[in-house]
Amino acid sequence: MNDIDLKNKLNFSTWITDVIRYNDLDPNGHVNNVAVCTFFEDGRVLFRDRHFRGQVKNVLTGFVLARYVIEYHRPLEFPGSIDVGTTITRIGRSSYTFGQGVFRGAECIATAEAVQVRIDPESGRSLPLSDEFKAMLEAAASPAARK
Repeated sequence: MNDIDLKNKLNFSTWITDVIRYNDLDPNGHVNNVAVCTFFEDGRVLFRDRHFRGQVKNVLTGFVLARYVIEYHRPLEFPGSIDVGTTITRIGRSSYTFGQGVFRGAECIATAEAVQVRIDPESGRSLPLSDEFKAMLEAAASPAARK
């Protein structure tokens, strides 16, 4: 895995389209940061569902969000739709990192990195990722991330 340019649409393996809602706006008429977080979350959930459902038990549980960084590049306005790209940018011992971008057409609105850590639900301690799961993460990453 390598560092990839999250502002480049070609670097993502999975895409969703989402609609900007009127209630997503802040007092300045821009889409607020909480709505952008929701767009990113929708992308991560679909990524896991598309690539791991049926292969990994409880695909949406057993992991916690340990680090989440968003960089805003441009304001986003109502009405319209956006595209959210998601890929895997890093695979560690007990964690993996999503790289994401929100785009309106060719324009990058925001980028994000989200680190997911596998945990033991009883102790709250991290658990190693299985080799099988690591292979699935690698296969689900974009070709640019695998270089």
